[in-house]
Amino acid sequence: MANDSSDFARSMAIATSGLRAQAGRMRVISENIANADSTAQTAGGDPYRRKVPTFSSALDRTLDAQVVTLGKIKPDQSNFRVKYEPSNPVADASGNVKYPNVNSVVEMTDMRDAQRSYEANLNIISATRRMIQRTLDILKS
Repeated sequence: MANDSSDFARSMAIATSGLRAQAGRMRVISENIANADSTAQTAGGDPYRRKVPTFSSALDRTLDAQVVTLGKIKPDQSNFRVKYEPSNPVADASGNVKYPNVNSVVEMTDMRDAQRSYEANLNIISATRRMIQRTLDILKS
């Protein structure tokens, strides 16, 4: 049973790390979506730049298991969208306004992927809890 309980704990820790990482990913995606149509605060300035979450693997020495963590949040270096809007107060001298390099379709696709990964990790935690409960029920009998 000792080995089984450490396997259960390992499974829960790995899945929990996945939940945390995907929740962080969803926060970054939400920020991208919220700023998709914002403009710079000053004429000719740069608007919000899309952020891209990364993941990294770390060893949890207590459990001797690889867990996932939200890594660095990196700026997307792709070009800003530019629209000709000479009457906009933040237009540059040529009448162009820069908009964030955020594509809402891409963000929604990424959000759905993050949601599915989050749900998969949640299912692992639920299944592990059920297995622990069944094991305890068997031991009681």
